[in-house]
Amino acid sequence: MGIEKFVKSVCVQTAVYWGNPVADGYGGFAFDDPVEIKCRWEDKALIFTDSTGIERMTDALIMITQDLDVLGYLYLGVLSGLTDEQKADPLKVEDARQILAFEKVPLLRSTKAFVRQVFVKRQRI
Repeated sequence: MGIEKFVKSVCVQTAVYWGNPVADGYGGFAFDDPVEIKCRWEDKALIFTDSTGIERMTDALIMITQDLDVLGYLYLGVLSGLTDEQKADPLKVEDARQILAFEKVPLLRSTKAFVRQVFVKRQRI
């Protein structure tokens, strides 16, 4: 079994994803409508280095099957479990977590197959 098939086989959890964060002019972001994606969600604390070279703490590492946007949000659950207000704003979802970093690593000897993961953290407001 190839690694991409393996990743798809272990990504059996459902998460809600708010992507395409665009600054709203008031210090926050506006997002595209949320969608459900498949993932493998591991709640664990990790220290990683972000794209600016700063060490940051994360509270979950999530394996995914598609590219996601940094500063977007993920929630382990389904859309039908959210209210309309929560669907419109991930900050209204208590367990939604902001994507701090996205990694896309090509497989050996491949330019088309990748392993993708994101680092997320709850945002206290």
